[in-house]
Amino acid sequence: MIIYLHGFDATSPGNHEKVMQLQFIDPDVRFVHYSTIHPRHDMSHLLKEVHKQLAMSDDPKPLICGVGLGGYWSERIGFLCGIKQAVFNPNLHPELNMVGKIERPEEYDDIATKCVTEFRKKNAGKCICILSVNDEVVDNGATEQELKDYYNIIWDSTETHKFKNISAHLQAIKAFKLA
Repeated sequence: MIIYLHGFDATSPGNHEKVMQLQFIDPDVRFVHYSTIHPRHDMSHLLKEVHKQLAMSDDPKPLICGVGLGGYWSERIGFLCGIKQAVFNPNLHPELNMVGKIERPEEYDDIATKCVTEFRKKNAGKCICILSVNDEVVDNGATEQELKDYYNIIWDSTETHKFKNISAHLQAIKAFKLA
């Protein structure tokens, strides 16, 4: 089973395309929707929904996957639920770059202080991170610096932030999921 979390643009047709591509890894791909506007509510909702999806699956090696803001949530929710994560161009600091787009960006600071300290150290090796050289939204050089000590980083030279086509990375994600 793969749980897919969309990015900030929940209605993008690219979400459906990514779900279809992920089905080449596992036919059981579940799309979990969240508001993107209220971070504390989103965290509570996502934890509940992911726990529910895990309870309804017998997959011994589930994976949670997300792009952009969905990558932010996939890393955290996957850690809290004890499952592997695959993140594309994760937005690691929405409290800084979502100002004016969401109602309470400061809630991301609050979430960071209430989460497990040094969670990436405890999550090391349980996340694969795919970054676009051509990301026009997030500084992926800074993202690499923040994550490289904990996760395997794969660079993509073709895609942009929304990562419309993930097919070039499906085999790496499949191998990671099954390892």
